[in-house]
Amino acid sequence: MSLRRLLLAAVAVAVVASPALAAEGRGFTAKDLATLDRVSDIRASPDGRYAVYDLRTTDWKADRGVHALWLVDLKAKTPEPRRLAISEGGVSSARWSPDGQAIYFISGRSGSDQVWRTTAEGASATQVTKLPLDVGAFRLSPDGKTLVVGLAVYPDCPTVQCTLDRNAKPKTPTGQVFDKLFVRHWDQWADGTRNHLFALALDANGVAAGEPVEVTPGLDADIPTKPFGGDDDFAVTPDSKSVVFSARIAGTSEPWSTNFDLFQAPLSGSPKPVNLTADNLAWDAAPAFSPDGSKLAWLAMKRPGFEADRFGIMIRDLKTGATRELAPQWDRSAGGLKWSADGKSLYVIAGDVGQTRLFAFDAAKGGMPVALTGPGHVGEFDVSKAGVVYDRDDLSGPAQAYSLPAKAKAPIQLTHVDADKLAGIAMGEAEQFSFAGWNGETVHGYVVKPANFQPGKTYPVAFLIHGGPQGSFGNLFHYRWNAQTYAGHGYAVVMIDFHGSTGYGQGFTDAISRHWGDRPLEDLQKGWSAALAKYPFLDADRACALGGSYGGFMVNWIAGNWNSPWKCLVNHDGIFDNRMMGYSTEELWFSEWENGGTPWANPAGYEQFNPVNHVAQWTKPELVIHSPRDYRIPVEQGLATFDALQRKGVPSQLLYFPNENHWVLKPQNLVQWHDTVFSWLDKWTAPAAK
Repeated sequence: MSLRRLLLAAVAVAVVASPALAAEGRGFTAKDLATLDRVSDIRASPDGRYAVYDLRTTDWKADRGVHALWLVDLKAKTPEPRRLAISEGGVSSARWSPDGQAIYFISGRSGSDQVWRTTAEGASATQVTKLPLDVGAFRLSPDGKTLVVGLAVYPDCPTVQCTLDRNAKPKTPTGQVFDKLFVRHWDQWADGTRNHLFALALDANGVAAGEPVEVTPGLDADIPTKPFGGDDDFAVTPDSKSVVFSARIAGTSEPWSTNFDLFQAPLSGSPKPVNLTADNLAWDAAPAFSPDGSKLAWLAMKRPGFEADRFGIMIRDLKTGATRELAPQWDRSAGGLKWSADGKSLYVIAGDVGQTRLFAFDAAKGGMPVALTGPGHVGEFDVSKAGVVYDRDDLSGPAQAYSLPAKAKAPIQLTHVDADKLAGIAMGEAEQFSFAGWNGETVHGYVVKPANFQPGKTYPVAFLIHGGPQGSFGNLFHYRWNAQTYAGHGYAVVMIDFHGSTGYGQGFTDAISRHWGDRPLEDLQKGWSAALAKYPFLDADRACALGGSYGGFMVNWIAGNWNSPWKCLVNHDGIFDNRMMGYSTEELWFSEWENGGTPWANPAGYEQFNPVNHVAQWTKPELVIHSPRDYRIPVEQGLATFDALQRKGVPSQLLYFPNENHWVLKPQNLVQWHDTVFSWLDKWTAPAAK
């Protein structure tokens, strides 16, 4: 798709309105949120005829999500998605074959997660791999003759069988000895295995034949990376002979290093991988080859140890080796890098002033990109010869799938998921506002009115504080902190994208590091005042502040430094003692960057904004929520918060989920979370206005 056509389409997309809000109806509930169907992982066939996407439904009794594949004909006058029959048994990670004749996917129907294959009809499926280990991610080579898969193996094992034999050994006694970090990461304890890549030859029927060849033998690294890596961590070269992948060599510095490099390794398994980006000591990620094989693009940060640095777009000419950054003047952090089918454009998604937009660059000239989408949040996208497909949500409703054909003047909505479930539900109207925050700089926020809002009435307020801290409560439909659940319960919602938030330029994001308790607090204070002045329906005398992760830290910080406006507080997985956080969290690079060094080298950096130093000023009722599988902010932080509140005689509750991590993911737990939070808010703000 040419940039000229993209620009014409972008003008049309920018004026597309969000789905209409229900004028009257019941409020949106936590049970509604937990049981909505969810569109994700949309993929276009190479010729642009079809798109396949993942639709997650909820099995309420089993307390889990169930995934199915749906297909939509993009050439149809009225697109009508249909569920593929092969979805029975569970599916994920649908990927088209290079010739567009087959869809490969992962399913556990055989007893373990393996790769399967079907056609666009989706009536029956053929098992492609029969490996003795779960397949974590996969990619097909451009010639369709090789499958590259990720398996968790012991890096010192020469064969897959060696890993199986070691796993089969008796697990008694149960003590484990560690001699380096990580000992645990996110929500899993280290078991000695690493995600490694293996190549499998495919026969004429697209089924794996022969033994898998390890592409990364002995490498002390995870490919895909843990805990959230996927197939965007590696790419097969256009000649189908090797793979380029992003990896961090662990050594003894893994928990305090963000030095991911791009490596290239032959699919034959030898010689050893070659480091392509050794000169950059920061993060290199998301390798993507141009369709003609002449260029390699990837995303790169510049500052070692900073996980929220700006991801710039790098391009290397594979013939000359010349490397350049595309549009270095563009002050946004890119994600989801993909080439257009003709190799003339590069697409990314990026946060942009409270939105998450899809952008297109001229790959040759660079310059400022064209925004292809308007308000809202683009989650994932894919490209084909015919154009772009993507999913988009906003504060008014969940994600839907769209296509943007090359010659179209406006996007085409492909799905109307949850239309029946949302019928008769009134959503709260959202409005973005801005004000002068810290240093006189412009700061943005959102106010969401209660469902069935009535002019002239005042409403209690949920003041939501986002985590990260480099994150955003922008124009998106969140599945943990969803503004509409509060609006549906009769609350107005205020959310401030304080200094440190993403999507407003890297300088704005940088401003929070080593300043957790002053600059963002000033923004929250000024944002609260600005919202009260602009929106008279906000009842300043019936307001509670809530936050998770960094937002939970801020709730504890507010408790001792700005508690006067609040009738109650809610702290989900927040920090109590910043110094102990520096010693006990798993990804040490985060704490060390944000506090200016290690706790012993720079103790003042940890004490400057440490909530534990202000417990004497805690007086406001606080609900504390924490879970033991949260290794990012260990559960002792939540227990200590609750202990301090109880010992001081401050009204408080502890909600503890023994089977959750830093997030609350199980549907029934999600509803209990909201029920407990709303009960707490109602108790201290009087019954919500209905």
